[in-house]
Amino acid sequence: MIKMRHLLPFILFGSAIAQDVVKPHEEIIRCGSLVYDQDQTAVCFAQQFLADAATDTGLNIAPNFMSVALATEEVFKTPLCIFTGKGNFTLTETERQNLRKYLENGGFIYSSPGCSEEAWNAAFKREIALALQGYKLEPIPMSHDVFSTVHKIKELTVRGNPTTLQGIVINGRLALLHSDEGLNDVKNAKGCCCCGGAEIDQARLVNINAVAYALLH
Repeated sequence: MIKMRHLLPFILFGSAIAQDVVKPHEEIIRCGSLVYDQDQTAVCFAQQFLADAATDTGLNIAPNFMSVALATEEVFKTPLCIFTGKGNFTLTETERQNLRKYLENGGFIYSSPGCSEEAWNAAFKREIALALQGYKLEPIPMSHDVFSTVHKIKELTVRGNPTTLQGIVINGRLALLHSDEGLNDVKNAKGCCCCGGAEIDQARLVNINAVAYALLH
């Protein structure tokens, strides 16, 4: 079980800096699933890793995502959000501004296309470039802390073939972690999912580490 170095109070825009330090043994940590471009969101992204992260870290993490509209202030109330979906999309200017504020003020996003869909991935990269001008998606080396925060991940593969993740670093902290393939733990996905999608084989461990990294950095 890891020891928690710090969990900073989250900044709520419009209400200055939060007054009370979050106490992880008292507060439930909720992870968001972004809703954007009217009604785009994750369809069947497996949530089991949230419960696993709670067990592996001792943090009080809610076992289910909460839906968070990127265009609203609600996005600033959670330290971590998944960003996924299918098909082409376009963010509104408010959504782009909120995305930038969220990441620049301590929020963490991990993203991947539903079912490894190229149309969504292309739209994501276009929108990230518009929202985060001055920042760049770059390969994340396996030596990065995100691959050892809880579980030591020595390699990333898709159907046994090597792959890499990309990310955006802001103020020395990894703020966005992205897979061109997929980060859905399909073994625990229910009701649909990723039929034929090239998901990363170590997705569950990557997701657990991403939660811990987001809360500890």
